[in-house]
Amino acid sequence: MNPAPATRIAVLGAGAWGTALAAALARNGLGVTLWGRDADNVAAIRDRRENRRYLPDLTLPEGIYATTDLAEAVSGSDALLYATPSHTFRAMLRMVADLDPEAAQARPFLWACKGVEPDTHALMHEVVAAECTYPPPHGLVSGPSFAREVVAGLPTALTVASTDAEFAGRAVTWFHGAGMRAYSNPDVVGVELGGALKNVLAIACGATDGLGFGANARAAVITRGLAELMRLGHAMGGLPQTFMGLAGMGDLVLTCTDDQSRNRRLGLALARGLSPEAACEEIGQAVEGLRTARAAKALAARYGVDMPIVEQVHAVLYEDLAPAAAVQALLDRDPKEEIPHGGA
Repeated sequence: MNPAPATRIAVLGAGAWGTALAAALARNGLGVTLWGRDADNVAAIRDRRENRRYLPDLTLPEGIYATTDLAEAVSGSDALLYATPSHTFRAMLRMVADLDPEAAQARPFLWACKGVEPDTHALMHEVVAAECTYPPPHGLVSGPSFAREVVAGLPTALTVASTDAEFAGRAVTWFHGAGMRAYSNPDVVGVELGGALKNVLAIACGATDGLGFGANARAAVITRGLAELMRLGHAMGGLPQTFMGLAGMGDLVLTCTDDQSRNRRLGLALARGLSPEAACEEIGQAVEGLRTARAAKALAARYGVDMPIVEQVHAVLYEDLAPAAAVQALLDRDPKEEIPHGGA
């Protein structure tokens, strides 16, 4: 499959994930402009094909041009890929619109942000709807993927979600190939929730593992966490198939079980007695689950959904509850049916 008609993608955000997606696109033959704020890091990417800050010791493929000039990156592109933290997504949309309002209304775009806007508790597609009066074709890319493995060319599967079937199919061709398999999905809400909520649940898994509670507890957190994700997803209009797929169960299992996950490492650090602030400083990169825990608790209340694991993670992060006490609170809950007798 050829990635036509788009030939140059501007990836906005030179962190680990943005760099990894830029590498995947470049391997598939697209021209890629990678924009970042850190001049030294951008210079290293451009001159030595290495993101020394976020992905040291990995060589990036040829075909990536790095710049700190946002106008240059946007003006020379056929499509945009926002790879910034979710809490800066709205600001980036505005920056691009201010640079070239006409182009912002015509150039298709994707986002790779996995989170919920902190203050509004909006999903990213809701941010797009608020900021773009007449948006061009758009969607998101998500699924189980660690940046280092994508840059290394290891086999990876991703989901491209968009309500525009033609655009979703076209965007899939940008990623599909060179060790990566891409799938399209029309369920934007479900894919966004899967990518966001798995970060909160990974904090819980890291904490239970850090406390030495074993594989049984980890499996329980993953499966009951998936049930919480599906309850909220159903209330918000997501599809069950999505939560059992790559962007749901796939991303959840990956993030909960491997120490490449910053969110899992946050949970491990909390179990060692570090404060959330000290743990994030130790990790040294953005940890999306920290903000998402607060938003997830608010969404659960808004939609009347029971999310006890999310509530306990929130209590550990924001209410000074000890991780061991949070686990005990979950164990002390009254027994209930996993599946109701006599009907669904």
